[in-house]
Amino acid sequence: MNIKKHIPNLITLINLFCGCVAIVFVSKAIETGDSFNYEMAFYMVCLGIFFDFFDGFFARLFKVSSPLGLQLDSLADMVTSGVAPGYVMYSLFANSAHELGTSPAIPFLGFIVTLGSCYRLANFNIDTRQTDSFIGLPTPANSLFILSLPLVLKFSDSLMLLEILTNQYVLLVITLCSAYILNAEIPLFSLKVKKFNFKDNALQIVFLVISFVLLLLFHFGAVPLIIIFYVLLSIVNNLFLKKK
Repeated sequence: MNIKKHIPNLITLINLFCGCVAIVFVSKAIETGDSFNYEMAFYMVCLGIFFDFFDGFFARLFKVSSPLGLQLDSLADMVTSGVAPGYVMYSLFANSAHELGTSPAIPFLGFIVTLGSCYRLANFNIDTRQTDSFIGLPTPANSLFILSLPLVLKFSDSLMLLEILTNQYVLLVITLCSAYILNAEIPLFSLKVKKFNFKDNALQIVFLVISFVLLLLFHFGAVPLIIIFYVLLSIVNNLFLKKK
């Protein structure tokens, strides 16, 4: 029995487990109103994304990449980076002011994030262009963006920010933009390092340095800023490459 070939799939299943636990914490947050559970959900998603990176790493290291591993990876990501953020967006709608109306169906609009993530993951499996970079925002990045929103509300003292993130019109715009950017035909750079020199990794280094500074300054509030910065930096880089 070749144990090596099962290690990447086991890591993928740990990612799936983390996603399941995150969903339980979101459910507890909705039930109890305790924002600590949102924090735990965020950490579990982060842990799942960590394992999501290393399943592919070990598959390449052990040379045991397989169609089964590819499918398992997408299915695990669907929970950790699809269902979990959709459920968080559902909870934000449910706990917000009722600008869109009082219908109990309105919070379910949050699951548009899940639908967009599902389409993104299915398309990723058949898109041969996304080996060295991404087309559209990766689901883990989008998941971190959505999972950070309740924490921004928890740790921010800004009344304006509170009003913005509890406004259903704003939440609907965030939801629709999230589903769009996941599947938009926008090339986004990868953080993979191929050559160990500054010239070939300048973009990645600049992004990581600025992201680190933002985290020091704004803590959880830096997460959505970093994701937005990542998209904008990619767009600027694309325009620069076109002019060459």
